[in-house]
Amino acid sequence: MSLLKHHLARWIRMAAACAGGSAFLAVSFAGSAASCEIVQAASQPSVAKHVGVVKSVNGNTLTLTADSGTEIKIQVASNAKMVRVAPGQTDLKSAASIQLSDVHAGDRILVRGQPSSDGKTFVAVGIIAMSRSDVEARHASDREDWQKRGIGGLVNSVEPATGTVTISVVGAGGKKTIAIHTTNATILRRYAPDSVSFDEAKPEPIDQIKPGDQLRTRGTRSADGSEFAAEEIVSGSFRNIAGTISSIDANANSMIVMDLISKKPFAVKITSQSQLRSLPPEIAQRIALRLKGAGATGDHAGSGASGGSGQAAAPSGGSPRPEGEPGGNRPGGQADFQQIVNRMPAATLADFKKDEAVMIVATEGTTTGQATAITVIGGVEPILAATPTGGQAMTLSPWSLGGAPAGAGDTP
Repeated sequence: MSLLKHHLARWIRMAAACAGGSAFLAVSFAGSAASCEIVQAASQPSVAKHVGVVKSVNGNTLTLTADSGTEIKIQVASNAKMVRVAPGQTDLKSAASIQLSDVHAGDRILVRGQPSSDGKTFVAVGIIAMSRSDVEARHASDREDWQKRGIGGLVNSVEPATGTVTISVVGAGGKKTIAIHTTNATILRRYAPDSVSFDEAKPEPIDQIKPGDQLRTRGTRSADGSEFAAEEIVSGSFRNIAGTISSIDANANSMIVMDLISKKPFAVKITSQSQLRSLPPEIAQRIALRLKGAGATGDHAGSGASGGSGQAAAPSGGSPRPEGEPGGNRPGGQADFQQIVNRMPAATLADFKKDEAVMIVATEGTTTGQATAITVIGGVEPILAATPTGGQAMTLSPWSLGGAPAGAGDTP
């Protein structure tokens, strides 16, 4: 759960205490009258909330790009109570009171209020903000920590009774099995079936992790590397697809791909969070040559079959893969391929054409049969032709660009 969403839940729990001036409030939020007033406003049944990124501020009006993708005009009431919290802050005790002039484009905020009488704007009575620079600094620190102390792989088995998850990882020394041990203090999150955002990952018990899932964890590994004490785990079911584009619907931001393995059509939706890339021919050929060499020795990185889960790759954003991660850094391996993909300039849906070969990592999808693309890579004809498995030797990162497991839990 994100920090600001955590605050929201806390506001609701604290509403009664604010009204009654309880001792608990005096201890936890002593001297914070503004916080108490925000809590009281949040408890009103008619009060609604919006969470997102500030696009612009003009006078007493700000434009919010909500996490849903819609833009909302926010009219900030003259008596609105506003505070700023730092990433990692667990309560409002030390939250600093701010003015609207302290809120800037790029900040993430949670707004409480209600629609105006004409329905054209949203009137805010309370705002909790995190500055863009603070969030970015926290993300950078957490990315480094996931890199140094994180591993990832494909789930082999789950033992809820003992709190143990066994995963397979592929490194320079070949495939290795690692036992991931959890405790009551371990943070467990799971991607929603059709979400590409780590912010939407929900707390889930260990029995929701299934064999075949992709999993990343950070914590402490044993001296021999066979066991791992997990502080945090994020898991999910993802699909790796390799095939050709049957059709593109620009109006609906979607495409239909004929899967090379199953010979069935696969519907995928493209969102603003989807990573679209196109490999130049010379780079695709180079990767294909490496794959052919790997195929001669049986050194394949994973299994990207339709509907299945390939090996987990490094969090997107170009961070180097930690030692022991799937794919390692061997030529032609997943880490190498993912790093190449991350360095490519962004493409748009208009850059893709009918009958073009693509590789896709997507969400598991819902009952509608349509999944959401996390990554779509074009220009991969040489790669798919390099192995008889039709690209199964290469899989893409399942972790969203906008919400890799790197501190994203501290944003709304």
